[in-house]
Amino acid sequence: MTAEHDNSRNQVLTAPGDKAHQIDIADLRREYTRGGLRRRDLTDNPLDLFERWLKQACEAQLADPTAMCVATVDEQGQPYQRIVLLKHYDEKGMVFYTNLGSRKAQQLANNPRISLLFPWHMLERQVIVLGRVEKLPPLEVLKYFHSRPKDSQIGAWVSRQSSRISTRGILESKFLEIKQKFQNGEVPLPSFWGGYRVHIDSVEFWQGGEHRLHDRFLYQRQESGWVIDRLAP
Repeated sequence: MTAEHDNSRNQVLTAPGDKAHQIDIADLRREYTRGGLRRRDLTDNPLDLFERWLKQACEAQLADPTAMCVATVDEQGQPYQRIVLLKHYDEKGMVFYTNLGSRKAQQLANNPRISLLFPWHMLERQVIVLGRVEKLPPLEVLKYFHSRPKDSQIGAWVSRQSSRISTRGILESKFLEIKQKFQNGEVPLPSFWGGYRVHIDSVEFWQGGEHRLHDRFLYQRQESGWVIDRLAP
């Protein structure tokens, strides 16, 4: 066992391998009691139910209700995940924006299959979307880009997303440089910034239930419309 005394904080720092440092996560659990999801609660189109749940997430004042975990896969089959904000949805699909030189964009160029997860934990809900992406047309990207706060527009110019940098100071100085450059004019759309529309193939709604008897319903797109199945928890 190893330990070091840190006098500045007046406490003992134990090594990661020390049992005193470990948290027993096996016993961390709680009961899900907010209610169930029944077939009578479902809508014919999954976007209608998604909209209802999203509205309830907003009304519950959840932090970042439009935050979704975006999963992609690289050429070696290695999955990657990151949190991105949903910016629009309609019958054509779900939309998000990103740096087109980012790791996710490179992976989507090789494999357009994507998974989205909305983790609304406080409501004991999850929504999983599977689909395929297509790049948004430039005019649609431009319209959204200029709707963003100016500092966010400048921030898009600053970062070569996923590239290695030595210090944060590089980003901060670059931000100030570009802010000075565009202080009296419109910020142009970077050629390396764009968006994607996710064409939805399936949507799964998960509602926590007592005794781990969760409710899960899967919508799958067919030529005749949406087919709905209840899944075992």
